[in-house]
Amino acid sequence: MPLGSLRPSPLVEQATEHLREQITQGEWPVGTRLPGENALAKALGVGRSTVREALRALAGAGLVQARQGSGVFVIATEAAAGPAEGWAARLRRAAITDVYEVRVIVETQAAALAAGRRTDEDVAALEAALERRSRAAGAAGADDAAFVDADIALHAAVVAAAGNPVLSDLFAEFAPALRERLIDLVELLGLREHDRNPGHDTHEALVAAIRDGDGAAAEEILGTELRQTLAHLHAH
Repeated sequence: MPLGSLRPSPLVEQATEHLREQITQGEWPVGTRLPGENALAKALGVGRSTVREALRALAGAGLVQARQGSGVFVIATEAAAGPAEGWAARLRRAAITDVYEVRVIVETQAAALAAGRRTDEDVAALEAALERRSRAAGAAGADDAAFVDADIALHAAVVAAAGNPVLSDLFAEFAPALRERLIDLVELLGLREHDRNPGHDTHEALVAAIRDGDGAAAEEILGTELRQTLAHLHAH
């Protein structure tokens, strides 16, 4: 069965369903190694990041498994049955654009709250996290994963400064799903090829707005930054 190109949107869901059909209808039996990302992307008419998202969804459904250095293999032709899916599992298989849209809502409101509630200790934590982000960006041999980790830690400090433990717990649930996808995005777009510390000025302004108690500015600064990243995700 030829793969065939997909309609423009929603690409991840379409790609996932198309690949799922290949598996469940026996085109790729158990034990089969799937074509590589480049081949699948070309066959489906989508980008590699869309293929990655689709493969993650299929892995979450128990149909495929990635083997380090070997590729992605079919391990079942029917989705695994089991108890109701947990929140963490739901996030792992969700499209990154869906996760990010929720992140925009949660973090922008958290930034506004942080500006009104921050303590001296919160401000110190934010400034330390900003410094660690800069060090991770400029450290000799530092990779994209280390930079993304430092970036997420700064955002976690913003959420923590809002003083709402439920918000902090919610962000903690998002963080693992965000980390993997953001590393992919930084690599895919080459965001650090010409600027080892992208977004530094924006993050510095965010910390300053929270320190100064300017909730409107904090919300606007962070919202603009996150929506720009979301636009990149939609485009890829």
